[in-house]
Amino acid sequence: MILIVTKNIKFIVGIDEVGRGPLAGPVAVCAFIMPIDFKISGFGPLKDSKKLTPKKREEIFCKLEILKNSRQRSSQGSKKIDYSVCYESAKSIDKIGLSKAIKNCIKKSLKNIKANPKNCLVLLDGGLKAPEEFKNQKTIIKGDEKERVIAFASIVAKVSRDSLMCKMSKKYPKYCFEIHKGYGTKKHCEIIKKEGICKEHRKSFLRNIR
Repeated sequence: MILIVTKNIKFIVGIDEVGRGPLAGPVAVCAFIMPIDFKISGFGPLKDSKKLTPKKREEIFCKLEILKNSRQRSSQGSKKIDYSVCYESAKSIDKIGLSKAIKNCIKKSLKNIKANPKNCLVLLDGGLKAPEEFKNQKTIIKGDEKERVIAFASIVAKVSRDSLMCKMSKKYPKYCFEIHKGYGTKKHCEIIKKEGICKEHRKSFLRNIR
């Protein structure tokens, strides 16, 4: 995909969300930033994180972690990559709605990576939007399959949220969160009907199940 980049743009940011549809657990958004001139290699063809195997996602995530923590700098003196994953809980989603929760995550994640609206090009997957002060932004349908920086954001968000759901399963073992990650699988729905819900469930998503 060809994008026209003005000379004042120094960084490119990719944003994607994970966990829009689950019945339990938070929604997660990752903002991934790298210098516009950064040539990232060694990852092969990338695609939507949900289409990768868990092993492949973990492998890519570990490589990105190494790059993030590296002392190497870009030609402009900045860290080569950085990223932030932000969450909004099930309780928050029930209170303010999913769309607002995702907007909050986008805003927080951009703040955490210190993205400057004046020198950043923000690329977002699907129907996502950055705050209005980011004039240089573009929403791309299936962006995680077209832009590498969005694919990286998708992978980081997916691995991070999956890890969180596995930790959550230790607190609520009977719900098997480590298996379905909160999504509405047949097994998960059967457990809800038998056991009821816990505080990590999205009540607004369960009206037709209980």
